[in-house]
Amino acid sequence: MSEEAAPQPVGESIDGPPARRPAREALEGRHIHVVPFDVDLHARDVYDASHGPGGEALWTYLFAGPFPDEVTFRRYYAEAAQKPDPLLYALVDARTGEAVGHATYMRIEPANRVIEVGNILYTPALARSAAATEAMYLMMRHAFEDLGYRRYEWKCNALNAPSRRAALRLGFTFEGEFLQHMIVKGRNRDTAWFALLDRDWPRARAAFEAWLAPENFDGDGRQKRRLEDLREEM
Repeated sequence: MSEEAAPQPVGESIDGPPARRPAREALEGRHIHVVPFDVDLHARDVYDASHGPGGEALWTYLFAGPFPDEVTFRRYYAEAAQKPDPLLYALVDARTGEAVGHATYMRIEPANRVIEVGNILYTPALARSAAATEAMYLMMRHAFEDLGYRRYEWKCNALNAPSRRAALRLGFTFEGEFLQHMIVKGRNRDTAWFALLDRDWPRARAAFEAWLAPENFDGDGRQKRRLEDLREEM
């Protein structure tokens, strides 16, 4: 008589409805507003801030750009702004009203409750600022708390050291590299994968909110405590 087969391992049962697709709605913070990209409102600001001396380096790891002129830029972004995935947002300085970058939700999979943030462009006015961190916090919070996703992804060219550092600082976990994953602008791209899961979001949120609090900055706008250190203490 044959022995009874041992039960095969399976994943935990997941209940509940699919996540919702993100809509073209604004996410407003103290420093930054994440708003649907409108070419008429945002293209000139982003083009001017991302082209000219030193601007070319901003586009090295993005799929498009830099652009030869504003007409070409506007044509590309007019089309990009209409797509549901990637869903393009302008990052607008809450104080000046100027668009200082952009980001997208992409690879949106409501059935699997997985969504990615990507195509992130920070112009010099936004890079390494509280507003830049707040933009990522607002998009994460919306994905987990309003839309019901359980996995939030960040991917980048494996050679893009600043992006890799940013992912870890923001609380993502490095999961590995996909070798020869893409050909981008005629060059090989190995892709580094990072993710933040819904079970890790409460601690990440607490750290973001503690870091973004006005009392965490001195009179010159310098941070008193690092985001990574606050998250470790949560």
